[in-house]
Amino acid sequence: MPTLSCRTPVTIFFCLLPVLTTAQSELQTDESKGKIGDCRIRPGTLCADMDLQSISLPGVNLSNAQFTRSDLTDANLRNAVVDGANFTRAILRNADLRRASMYEVDFRSANLNGAQLNGAKMNNATFRNTFMNAADLRGAFARNANFFLAELPRAQLQNADLERATFRSANLRGASLANADLRGADFTNANLINADLRGANVDAAIFRDAKTAGCLGCPSQAMVLQ
Repeated sequence: MPTLSCRTPVTIFFCLLPVLTTAQSELQTDESKGKIGDCRIRPGTLCADMDLQSISLPGVNLSNAQFTRSDLTDANLRNAVVDGANFTRAILRNADLRRASMYEVDFRSANLNGAQLNGAKMNNATFRNTFMNAADLRGAFARNANFFLAELPRAQLQNADLERATFRSANLRGASLANADLRGADFTNANLINADLRGANVDAAIFRDAKTAGCLGCPSQAMVLQ
């Protein structure tokens, strides 16, 4: 069978037809996968006040997206990029956020009870008034993160990088921070009753007025940053 020569306008069209057909098919597929209800899955998207329970979007890029007050219970966002996203008052119970990139994410007043955040990158993130009962943050990176008034009872923060993080007035009762990097962290007025800080680096950490009854590895007296 003779080989088609792609030199004339007619033959060029037939040569490109398979490529154009494939490209159109892939575009349609991407569009169908890139939308859940009225929520388009892309950076900067607006998905506030939506029911997104059990969505599975591992590895997607949702940086600077808006998920305010949305329900992402049991969502799979493992390895996703949500840098700068807003999850204020969102529900992320039991969500899978393992190894996700979440720099400067806003989780104020969100519900992260039972969420998996181990290995996540959360430097400069805000967890003010956030519910994180029994959340898993083992090996997470949360330098300069703000956990002011956060609820973290029984949370797992072993080996986490929490340098200069703020835990002022946070509830860490029964939480484990064993072997964590707590240099310069602020635990002023925090509840550390029955917490575990064994092996943690607490150089220059502040424990002013913290409740430390039953705490393993907590300093014997308040440490005030000079």
